Amino acid sequence: MYFAEVILPLALPRTFTYVVTEAEYHFLQPGMRVVVPFGKRKMYTALVHHVHQIPPQLYEAKSIDHILDESPLVNAIQLNHWQWIASYYMCTLGEVFRGALPAAFILESETQLHFRPEVQVDNSAMTDDEYLIYEALQHQSSLTMQLASSILNRKNVYPVVQSLLQKGVLALHEEVQQTYKPKWVKYVRLSPAYAEESQLVALLDSLKSSRQKEAVLGYFQCQAESRKPISVKQLKEKSGVSDAVLNALVAKSVFETYSLQEDRVDFTNAFQPYTLTLSMAQQEAYDALQHAFKTKPVVLLHGVTGSGKTELYIKMIEATIQTGKQVLYLLPEIALTTQLVQRLTRYFGNTVSVFHSKYSNNERVEVWHNVLQQNPTAQIVIGARSALFLPFSNLGLVLVDEEHEQTFKQQDPAPRYHARDAAIVLAQAHGAKTLLGSATPSIETYHNVKIGKYGLVNLLERYGKTPLPEVQLIDLKEAYFKKQMKGHFSVALLDAIAEALALGEQVILFQNRRGFAPVMECMTCGHIPQCTNCNVSLTYHKFKNQLRCHYCGYAIAKPSHCHACSSTDLITKGIGTEQIEMDLAQIFPQSNIKRMDQDTTRGKYSFEKLIDSFKNREIDILVGTQMLAKGLDFENVSLVGIINADNLLYYPDFRAFERSFQLLTQVAGRAGRSEKQGKVMIQTYNPLHNTIQQVTHHSYTEMFKEQLYDRQIYKYPPYYRLIRLTLKHRDFGKLKEGSLWLYQGLKQHIDSPVLGPEEPAINKIRNEYLRTILIKTPANKSVTGIKKTIQRLLDSFDTVAQYRTIKVTVNVDYY
Repeated sequence: MYFAEVILPLALPRTFTYVVTEAEYHFLQPGMRVVVPFGKRKMYTALVHHVHQIPPQLYEAKSIDHILDESPLVNAIQLNHWQWIASYYMCTLGEVFRGALPAAFILESETQLHFRPEVQVDNSAMTDDEYLIYEALQHQSSLTMQLASSILNRKNVYPVVQSLLQKGVLALHEEVQQTYKPKWVKYVRLSPAYAEESQLVALLDSLKSSRQKEAVLGYFQCQAESRKPISVKQLKEKSGVSDAVLNALVAKSVFETYSLQEDRVDFTNAFQPYTLTLSMAQQEAYDALQHAFKTKPVVLLHGVTGSGKTELYIKMIEATIQTGKQVLYLLPEIALTTQLVQRLTRYFGNTVSVFHSKYSNNERVEVWHNVLQQNPTAQIVIGARSALFLPFSNLGLVLVDEEHEQTFKQQDPAPRYHARDAAIVLAQAHGAKTLLGSATPSIETYHNVKIGKYGLVNLLERYGKTPLPEVQLIDLKEAYFKKQMKGHFSVALLDAIAEALALGEQVILFQNRRGFAPVMECMTCGHIPQCTNCNVSLTYHKFKNQLRCHYCGYAIAKPSHCHACSSTDLITKGIGTEQIEMDLAQIFPQSNIKRMDQDTTRGKYSFEKLIDSFKNREIDILVGTQMLAKGLDFENVSLVGIINADNLLYYPDFRAFERSFQLLTQVAGRAGRSEKQGKVMIQTYNPLHNTIQQVTHHSYTEMFKEQLYDRQIYKYPPYYRLIRLTLKHRDFGKLKEGSLWLYQGLKQHIDSPVLGPEEPAINKIRNEYLRTILIKTPANKSVTGIKKTIQRLLDSFDTVAQYRTIKVTVNVDYY
């Protein structure tokens, strides 16, 4: 007998064995997709791990349903990398498989309801809902459960379907549906009968319709402008004719139409070749990078904001693709890809592909296939952390820009991997080089440089020798005392904004909180509206006139009176980006003010539109959250204002000061990126705070030494690794007992510090209470044994009947 070992896209701890025929055994290869039955009725897309001839011992193997691929969709290097991610980040291979592939590749069965014509049906015995389903099946051959739900206008249709199944009226059938549809573009060409010029003259004379003549003349104009095939869309735009006119010409055999499959994203037209000239400092850094890569596989480029790191990246990419190898360029934020894609496609043309969650499923499938087939259009891949899973087979360089960003760490769902660390492992598997770039490197990365693990290249001069921005601190205590405040803005900041606008310059204002105000409070009884599902206050959004939870999405209309005492004396406390935008509109009514936060960038092209508008100087003031802080390049920004720096500093997290320094430095770096020195104004109640002072003096090394000293004392990274276990349950008492049981087990079996079980600051999300346990292991000690112990205890925890319903998630290298 022959068997295939497959990975299912489920959180199951092992692979499963299925029976295959001898022909399938010889045809199947690791990385090919097959459809398999699992459970009573479900069908799943599984990935072949390997084929063998050893029957399973614990169950009788089922047969695979059918094979989806003719060649592997996932290569051997990927599979090994997935296994490393599953092992290191303590998740299952199925979870990595589900997280890695675009959703269009992981087909799942869609339950189809079929009518059984051989059964005699008594309509009078049916309920109204049952009759609606029965009647719908008289008009079409099958219904999906989703369609049945919309017909009945109710979410739970299973009782109705179950009742019809018992009466024998319905039969169920599971079908796996392909969701990817290739894009076909319709083209037009002249019929071979009119190949000679004399025939064309006769043709134009014979056409009585002026619109048809315009279409033919438009075709020749398109042909003269470009030697490429002419699409129907292009011809219609050129000649201004309708489909009916073109169809008439096709019917007369003047034109012929044909279709070609095309990629949905094409950057051919973006190519504008230009010569990239490096400054002296950049050239020295580039030479140093080439030298560093001879001895170190990973090199950190520590370049101040505005030093021109992107130009160095372009030169490194150019050198790599000339050797025929692929390049992966990872970015922390989708907003950054927009601006970078424009720069890279202008230089490299249609050798650039983009991969991130704002792209549609079909677009991501096309990029996957292009990378797999080593298509020239995907030689350079730019993307967010998910681009790490693409099927590279000839990787030469991995670039991780803004490597310090916390968004590189996946939090939910599993796999909870860190894209920077996983990218370094992937590059090692390919024998590729890894270049990490940042103006404010993470403490772990800089520590690896100091101990000689990574190479280091410094670029400490801004492009064009523009000085770093001047940082001015505004003491809010003093400003309020001297009555030099107007709302949430100091008079000094407003004067600086007015001066910048008068000179035709642009302004960026930073506040790391979206919405209008984080709290609405009753002044009579002090009641604050809370989320019903989470233990947090609701944030007021004025534009939608509602209070919204930023954790679960729960929302209520803005109350007109207090829900506790019915008082109408309600006020908002705190400030969000929406409030800043509205206040500025009143102070500067002539200016165009926009904001960039999660609420305004939900659409596919929303980042692109905002960034283009700001770059084209259509927007005067841009208000935003931390999206603004990450590597965006605007020449005309002379002033950056930080509304309140303190809510970054006092956060219950051991990285609070490091992240505050990084965020404030990065935001400050958006100012003065052309010839004129920029200005940064930071409003704070603590101007003498060490971190604020370090930002003011652009002193990264001072911050690094101070934080490293604290980390060593309190046993935090880079000296210790952190593994966090989060337990969730609706029953607070059961969660408390279960977390204590698990903590005691960990304490007995692990000789490293185990902290907890602790209630996090927000101890209830989506109606589930939370408890956390933190395990600290020395960085110089292997964590493999500790992970095995944790997994063994989690398996034991799962066997205790009263604790089985408690959900436990493991977050390795918790950031």
